[in-house]
Amino acid sequence: MELCIDRFDSVLGEILLVSDGKRLCALDYADYENRMMILLRRHYPKLQLREASDPQGFTSLLGAYFAGDLGCIDRIPVNTRGTAFQQQVWSALRTIPPGTALTYGELAAQLGKPTAYRAVGMTNALNPIAIVVPCHRLVGVNGALTGYAGGLERKRWLLQHEGVCVSGVMVLQSAQSEGSWLQ
Repeated sequence: MELCIDRFDSVLGEILLVSDGKRLCALDYADYENRMMILLRRHYPKLQLREASDPQGFTSLLGAYFAGDLGCIDRIPVNTRGTAFQQQVWSALRTIPPGTALTYGELAAQLGKPTAYRAVGMTNALNPIAIVVPCHRLVGVNGALTGYAGGLERKRWLLQHEGVCVSGVMVLQSAQSEGSWLQ
């Protein structure tokens, strides 16, 4: 299968964007290209990548996101593949609004599986589409910045860019208790 790849510079470093011609299939940081390719080959064993400039306008939309139009990434259709549970988690991540951080447990509870917070965390780690499927919006139970495959400094930057107050390793805002410490 032939997919399109674009590379673009951002404040977080070079980003790789992979499209199937209609939807975004992968988005990762260039320093994690090997991991991205492993995840892609799981779903596209005969994968071939073709360089493309701004496929379907996705690169432009990501540029707009970095320029401050936080909601524009919601217009990017995605093709994450994965198991039914993974699809459910990744879909739920897209419903978390910019400027909001949830705990893994809060997302698990929203899915009707309150004890599945570890499974949510594992699924989050396998997210093939960084930023657009906003796994960076999940934090540890005490608001700790944990578990971002692109690195905690990038996670911190993304949360701050979206308006979440981050101090040290704590996130000061959540969907359920806006303006207060996460519990």
